[in-house]
Amino acid sequence: MLRVYLKVLLAGMLFAAGNLLSPAASGTLAGETATMQIKIQNHTFTAVLEDNPAAQALANSLPLTAKMEDLNANEKYYYLSQPLPAQPQAVHRIQAGDIMLFGSDCLVLFYKDFSTPYRYTRLARIQNPGNLAALAGEGTVKVEFKK
Repeated sequence: MLRVYLKVLLAGMLFAAGNLLSPAASGTLAGETATMQIKIQNHTFTAVLEDNPAAQALANSLPLTAKMEDLNANEKYYYLSQPLPAQPQAVHRIQAGDIMLFGSDCLVLFYKDFSTPYRYTRLARIQNPGNLAALAGEGTVKVEFKK
């Protein structure tokens, strides 16, 4: 009887430990992909978050409304009030819909494809960025990021 009790207790402890380490502990069930919603004007996009500490920190800071400035007619940027845990890497190629971190506190939303020598930390990717460039337009644009 004691052996059965110990086996059940051990199984329960292992199950609990596994759940603490699983994606479910961060609000995502195993096998699910974490996403966020991005609203520009009256259109909402869905972005898939990267599996890294910076993307998790960004998700934990949502909701966020940012007045994003234009740079080089291909991207919008916004300086965050708190830095994120950056792990910059050479990305070589940017695609419309990429959401990245430049440095540790500059959130960048790319709306055109191009090559780059710069290093970024990947945060997310908009699934269907079709009309993103038209909505992002020129100048400053209000962008809402939500879970």
